[in-house]
This record gives sequence, structure tokens and C-alpha cells, in this order.
Amino acid sequence: MANRPPDPRPVGVPLDKPIIVFDGVCVLCTANARFILKHDREGRFRLAAMQGDVGAAIMRHAGLDPHDPISFILLEAERDGGRVRLNSDAVLQIWSKLGWPWRAGAILRIVPRFLRDLVYKLVARNRYRWFGRREECFVPDPAQASRIL
Repeated sequence: MANRPPDPRPVGVPLDKPIIVFDGVCVLCTANARFILKHDREGRFRLAAMQGDVGAAIMRHAGLDPHDPISFILLEAERDGGRVRLNSDAVLQIWSKLGWPWRAGAILRIVPRFLRDLVYKLVARNRYRWFGRREECFVPDPAQASRIL
């Protein structure tokens, strides 16, 4: 699925910073959320589990079903157009903002999107089987709680 043009912002969702929507019960996805919280030292990103109200609203805004979590979403800040990036485009955009050495991973943009997304979707479809599923949604430590919506 291609990046979508800016839409009116989802009701009640602050867009002063980019928001990453992730599967809060997926072990791989929550490990990625923790990675972002740890390496995003400037606090550029907020995170929202798709099982929560904000994450579900963003999923619906992007035309996706929050009960069928097959996509990873980055909703860019309003000042950046409020664009919705999906799957590998979202991952690479996040990496490009994390700084070195993580920013170097954005070089994967040279790989055509259909190939990147093919790999992304293979992992996404099998993530519970390969990495596991949490019984409860991810809860950040108190120092990071303000970055979770």
C-alpha cells in the first residue's frame, strides 16, 4: 500500500510529534517500541498501541482495521504534513530520524518498496508464531510513560 496523502487529523490525536502505532501484544513489536524509546534520545516520537483508543483511531484514520493488525504505521507530525507511512516506509522513516548508527539502515530505501513490503508482510503474518504474544499490552516504565498515548 502506498503512502497516503494528508487527511484531516484523527479526532483527539495530538500531532505535534510523529506517532508510531504498534501491536502492543506482539513480542517483536513491543521490543521494537522499547528500542525506539531507548534510542530516540531527543524524544521525537510518541507511541500508541493499536489496542488503545489513540492507536485504534489512527488505524481507522489510515483505513485499517485495528482488530486485524497487519500494518505498522507512522503518522507524521502536522508540521510535516500529517502523512501516514505504512510498513517498511514507516520503519525506514523512523530509522532515518534515530541518528547514527541506526540512520544508516535507511539506505534500504534503494530496495523497491514492493520487495521491502513483501518481507515486512511475511514477518507481520508470522510474528506471533515466530516471536510470541504477550497476555497484556506493553506498559512502559514511568520515565517513558509520557511518550505513550
